[in-house]
Amino acid sequence: MRTRSGRAWAAMAALCAALMMSFGFAPQATAAPAWPVMSNGSSGPDVGAAQYLLRSHGHDIAADGAFGPGTENATRAFQESKGYAADGVIGAETWPGLVVTVREGNSGDAVAAAQTVLNKHGYGLAVDGQFGPGTASAARSFQSEQGLEADGIVGPQTWQHLLGQGGSGGGDHSLPIARDALSRDHYGAPHHDYPALDLPVGTGTPVYAVDSGVANQINNDRCGLGYEVAADNGATYYFCHFSAHGVGSGTRVGPGTQLGLSGNTGNSTGPHLHIEIVAGGANRCPQPYLQAVYDGSNPPGVGDLPTSGCIE
Repeated sequence: MRTRSGRAWAAMAALCAALMMSFGFAPQATAAPAWPVMSNGSSGPDVGAAQYLLRSHGHDIAADGAFGPGTENATRAFQESKGYAADGVIGAETWPGLVVTVREGNSGDAVAAAQTVLNKHGYGLAVDGQFGPGTASAARSFQSEQGLEADGIVGPQTWQHLLGQGGSGGGDHSLPIARDALSRDHYGAPHHDYPALDLPVGTGTPVYAVDSGVANQINNDRCGLGYEVAADNGATYYFCHFSAHGVGSGTRVGPGTQLGLSGNTGNSTGPHLHIEIVAGGANRCPQPYLQAVYDGSNPPGVGDLPTSGCIE
């Protein structure tokens, strides 16, 4: 039961908060980071976002996260249309004209761009171009962390913070597949013959880094296209059977950085994502780790994960 004294303290706290706001003591936004600079040969989620934004301006290119000749040509055409220097480099002059303000209820490629860079910060959204409640909630959470007005509208200031920073700001861990794509049960399924996890997703599903670290591309007969991520927590993560790489070797990734797209390459009997966690020289069961991430709780230490009991 709330007492009269408790109500009085609550009223006093609200009055103090209002006075702090009136005297300019509200939380201040962090200084805006520099816009990233990207050109032919760049790769990663910022490139993917730029490609979606170019598409929103009418340029028919693939949003594959790889800055190639097609993206360079589209960039030059966009720059010419705006009267910018048409150098094919997306930097401080080009970004402000390229970004599009989006909010709940909007749809299209500009929304997909916002979802792509929100995922770089760990939010695990489906990149579907639909600005629904989940995307709005992620935008507000990111804005709050940055000291921005948490209105859920992705405008120029929010874009600059999203694009100008790495991918670890939205959380310490990320699911490898967007939360709404797979149920919790899929993260507990046993692997068929050794500690690992197979997630049943179709070709072309975005795959995200679970923890921060350095990603290096894999391309061999067993894994197919994939990644080895040397994580900051001491583990090595393996992601296999991609249809396309999304970031270059040696790229620093954060939780929620899009690594690429799922597929059926290598030693695979059908489209899926294969995940291994290796720590202390042994394959560890990913299931308890990823189910904890799914639940929003702190996962066990990678060295404490079991090396058996997750096999059919």
